[in-house]
Amino acid sequence: MAPNLSAHMTVMQNAAQRAAKRLLRDFNEVEQLQVSVKGPGDFVSQADLRAEASIREDLNKARPGYGFLMEESGESGSDSWAWRWVVDPLDGTSNFLHGIPHWSISIGLEKRLPDGGSEVVAGVVYAPASDEMYWAEKGTGAFVNDRRLRVSARRDMQQAMFATGIPFAVSPPSMQRTFLRTLNVLMPQVAGVRRFGSAALDLAWVAAGRYDGFWELQLKPWDICAGLVIVREAGGTVTDPRGGDPRERGDIVAGNAHLHAPLCAAVREGMGIAAT
Repeated sequence: MAPNLSAHMTVMQNAAQRAAKRLLRDFNEVEQLQVSVKGPGDFVSQADLRAEASIREDLNKARPGYGFLMEESGESGSDSWAWRWVVDPLDGTSNFLHGIPHWSISIGLEKRLPDGGSEVVAGVVYAPASDEMYWAEKGTGAFVNDRRLRVSARRDMQQAMFATGIPFAVSPPSMQRTFLRTLNVLMPQVAGVRRFGSAALDLAWVAAGRYDGFWELQLKPWDICAGLVIVREAGGTVTDPRGGDPRERGDIVAGNAHLHAPLCAAVREGMGIAAT
């Protein structure tokens, strides 16, 4: 049974669920959505903007002094924030606009540390189409709805299923080559590689043991903030390929304790980083 929700977690889940109601209505009428184009493969819809506004309103009302880092509107609030919300109101926008029911709302909470850095202390990844609420707070474990989550226990790369993101057509050729090199290293070793289109949900599924690991390069903080605390609280390991904080560069490797290191090694090889 899940523990009682803290005040922070109650606010986060309520904000995600309220935004989800409108998103689900829009998703059921996807052909009528008004869509503007930010760039090839990177769409932003009116649904996305409304969801962000709804989440901002709810979080700001509950915690008016907190800062924000949001996908569409960027940073706001005091530069000296002690707490900051990191929000992706619709992760998997292309899936959403194509009627594919695999998309999520991601809300992370960062706490400022005495040294000026920050740590992620809570996260919510909500999948409205399946009504799965993945959530975690530092030190309390990870859950989907009321069920406790644990990463998989697989040790053998040949039995492992990994998730990733595929670079878009506009991605730099160097990034595309890195991805292909990494696939070339991994494919002979593993049971499969999947690309479902929502990094936040990919991380949540690692926490749930559905995937044994996940990697992707050059993600944004709102893509990974909530997911990384969920994976860690489910017993997994999340770093960048070099072993550092994935929020610094946006390069992320997540997995269970047995497979994180070999997955990191494969990604580093694909990136052309010498073994250490």
